[in-house]
Amino acid sequence: MQKYVITIARGFGSGGKEIGVKLGQRLGIPCYEQEILKMASESSGISEALFNLADEKVNKSPILRGVPFNYVAEPSDKRFTSDINLFNIQSEIIREMAKNTSFIVVGKCADFVLKDYCNVASFYIEAPREDCVASITKKLGVTEEEAHRLISKTDKYRADYYKYYTKGNYWTNPVNYDMTLNSARVGRDRCVDVIENYVKVKFGLQQPA
Repeated sequence: MQKYVITIARGFGSGGKEIGVKLGQRLGIPCYEQEILKMASESSGISEALFNLADEKVNKSPILRGVPFNYVAEPSDKRFTSDINLFNIQSEIIREMAKNTSFIVVGKCADFVLKDYCNVASFYIEAPREDCVASITKKLGVTEEEAHRLISKTDKYRADYYKYYTKGNYWTNPVNYDMTLNSARVGRDRCVDVIENYVKVKFGLQQPA
């Protein structure tokens, strides 16, 4: 059975993670988000807390300037725990898994990390601000004002992170993805249907991997 990977980028409050989890259940494959950080920690021996601190955030430091992308520094290198090295470690985890198994990955610039892989389908999930606010207030139990603040803050650091690690690319650029879906118009469950059908057509799947 062909192995394939689905990447999902998402605006905060759009339901991207929920869609990914439901899609994984439908297809019988795992959906990873924070789990990637745990795998990277176990592989490298670096504290998972450091991966969490750098997750989808850009913490620019002079030590980063000499660290090339797509190169994993050795433990003896003073740059071993730099943010770029942490990104490189988790990216290598994603690339290695893509060679051997089917899975879904949410965030982590995965569409860019796997841009040269032919067994990948990438999606961007977004929704109007009012729908994202309603989702966040319900899920986190915060006020609408706080939800607006969280959405602005989170989407900004995700966009900055994507631009930094993709060398100037824009997170919301539709060219980065096979498909962009408005979860408010389509409905989250129907987004699952659309992605499932698209993946089966693209990869010629007769049954879940």
